[in-house]
Amino acid sequence: MKKIVFGITGLTLGGAERVLVDIANALCEHYDITILTLYGGGAFEKEVSKRVHLQSIYPQAREKMNKIQKYKISLSLLIPFLREKMYKRWIKGKYDVEVAFLEGPMTWLFSSPSSSKKIVWIHNDIKAVFGTGHKAKLKNKMNKKMYEHYHDLVFVSKDNLEKFKEAYPENKSQKHVIYNYINKEVVLEKSGKGNAKEIKEDLPSFVQVSRLTEQKAVERLVGVHKRLIDEKYNHRIYIVGDGPLREKVEQKIKEHHVEDTFILLGAKKNPYPYMKKADYFLLASYYEGYPMVLLEAKVLKKPILITDTAAREVLTNYDQGLIVTNDKAGIYEGMKEFLTRTKKRGRKKEFSNEEIIEEIKELLGD
Repeated sequence: MKKIVFGITGLTLGGAERVLVDIANALCEHYDITILTLYGGGAFEKEVSKRVHLQSIYPQAREKMNKIQKYKISLSLLIPFLREKMYKRWIKGKYDVEVAFLEGPMTWLFSSPSSSKKIVWIHNDIKAVFGTGHKAKLKNKMNKKMYEHYHDLVFVSKDNLEKFKEAYPENKSQKHVIYNYINKEVVLEKSGKGNAKEIKEDLPSFVQVSRLTEQKAVERLVGVHKRLIDEKYNHRIYIVGDGPLREKVEQKIKEHHVEDTFILLGAKKNPYPYMKKADYFLLASYYEGYPMVLLEAKVLKKPILITDTAAREVLTNYDQGLIVTNDKAGIYEGMKEFLTRTKKRGRKKEFSNEEIIEEIKELLGD
């Protein structure tokens, strides 16, 4: 049985992390699968099949470490001979295929030379994810070199592939687009566990499941919400998720006096009851890859509103979706359309993406 290792920063609550758990659980009957995390203690670790080997280089969660510990780990990944030492201890010679499943630390670690087949999964717009500052330039320079060590590059959207080609036109690795896989039965089962009592039913409701980061544009959404409320398009927005911008978003909510209608629910281990109960699903990001939350919303047959990012590919042939321009005006018009829509919607199709597992098996080989 072929031995495969998937590397990821941690199995914390997140889209790529959810995808990896579902993929590993689906493949473990065909391969000897190991998930190697940089940090342990992630919430999704409990959902990994017992047939999948789970290892952590550092068993402690990153957020529980002090600055000195984090600095030492960063150095061990950035300095070549220290990175090589870590690689030899944990990976080299143990697996037939090595898969770095997310941009950043594990992509750097898995790029170390060996005779194994090397694959990297790229989940975001590589030109946007690292920003534009001095550190971003250094990371981009480092990534350019790292990606050259991989036999195959997997992109979760066609848009991400094109952005990568623009960023690194000289890269000669084999390139593939494989959309994200999701186990729909898990979503349906979990959506029935919990009543999402925070979501009130007296007004139309939108839910966005995302971290509170610049990428997800939650601050921008507060202003759009305020305009709609002032124009008597009454509704509530619920944000399921947490992150570094929480205080800024809370301040924006207070400034606009919408505390009763723009609700931050915080991170939830099971967001699906909230998605199920809300009238509409919303993702108003500045940029995206192939978001898992949209697949989950499709499984739950929710009307979906998104800004125009690479995520548009998720809504191909989905008659409950609406894609708007990536600005306040577009979000405003899209939400207004949902709130005033009276026309009958199309038939809600059953969700299926089992063919993606076959594509991954073909990539990994027998």
